[in-house]
Amino acid sequence: MELQIFLELGITGTVVGFMAGLLGLGGGLLMVPVLSFILGNMGVAEDLSIKMAIVTSMSTILFTSISSVRTHHKLGAVRWDLVKGLAPGIVLGSALASLWIFVAVKGATLAIMFGVFVSYSAFQMYMDKKPKPSRQMPGFVGQLGMGGLIGMLSGLVGAGGAFVSVPLMAWCNVAIHNAIGTSAALGFPIALANVTGFVISGLNLDNLPPASVGYIWLPGMIVIACFSVFTAPFGARAAHKLPVKKLKRVFSFFLVFLAAYMFHKGMTAA
Repeated sequence: MELQIFLELGITGTVVGFMAGLLGLGGGLLMVPVLSFILGNMGVAEDLSIKMAIVTSMSTILFTSISSVRTHHKLGAVRWDLVKGLAPGIVLGSALASLWIFVAVKGATLAIMFGVFVSYSAFQMYMDKKPKPSRQMPGFVGQLGMGGLIGMLSGLVGAGGAFVSVPLMAWCNVAIHNAIGTSAALGFPIALANVTGFVISGLNLDNLPPASVGYIWLPGMIVIACFSVFTAPFGARAAHKLPVKKLKRVFSFFLVFLAAYMFHKGMTAA
């Protein structure tokens, strides 16, 4: 691996880990644009580079989520009752996305979808709207459907699901620190279900870069995971000390630039 690529991946992993702990994000909102840029510069076809960026991003969440959730759990921020309620739907939605929809949809379409959801996430973070005081999390069937939506959307854009799960839980009056901690815990089943499906669906791909397993680019996964696992606990501790509302607004502006980049990728790859 070239030193420049290693440094790009290392910096990405450092930022991703901290943001994963701070806001419950799996980091896909940042990783996908960076990985698609690096793979594109390596000569990987535009359509394939977008898909590989999404899947490689998802694979790193397996490691980031474990590191982040341990710290959130110690701080009492994880609602395990909600994890149990949402996880079954997440697995079903992830399987649907990774084994069927992802393979059928073009990379350009996925890039545009990614841009749409990143824009939505940025808007939600910036507005920080308050829900009605009487609104609560739904029962088992409602959580099953909510989990299915989170798992499916996460699989299609390579994110840990926080861009959907945190706003949904906050909308149901789950305290923001609990929503962030619970979202971090949900990142593992989201990543595990999706990565399993992606490996199966990508086994027969051609023209892959060296050291790839299906849609997963192993060097990218390993370097980002190593750096992100180290910084995730710092982000999780900071979430309980820093003004998260202000940080979310700052981060929302950053997401707008990432969304614009992925819209550009989608339009040029179409």
